[in-house]
Amino acid sequence: MYGEKGFALIKELSRNEDNLPPYNTELINAVTRETQQLTDENIADAQISANETGESTLLNTMRVRNAAVKRNTRCLMAYHYNRLRCLRTMRWEFGSILPADIKTNLNADEIEWFTKYSKVLAAYMRQVYLSTCKSK
Repeated sequence: MYGEKGFALIKELSRNEDNLPPYNTELINAVTRETQQLTDENIADAQISANETGESTLLNTMRVRNAAVKRNTRCLMAYHYNRLRCLRTMRWEFGSILPADIKTNLNADEIEWFTKYSKVLAAYMRQVYLSTCKSK
């Protein structure tokens, strides 16, 4: 059924509220492939529908597929947003260096994001500290 894999991603995160589970590349790729397949099928049916005159039975099928594409997209966005939100919280808890057991659960993009976030946050904190010292 459409959207089951996307929902599985969300369930995975909700089961692990206290810790960050390993990045599920396999399931992410499966949801992405399903979304692309549904989009391709809709494009093909839209071209068929455009060549026909009158109301097409394909329209309802296309609507269902489009709803599944939107749901998958929302699930992917929620999965990544919540992982980044968790990383942002961990930055405040652990500082700029993550424990090894947490770092192994991240993919390369998340590690890069965490590093950049740490640098930006450190620069901001320095600036705030300097401006507070000058005002005294």
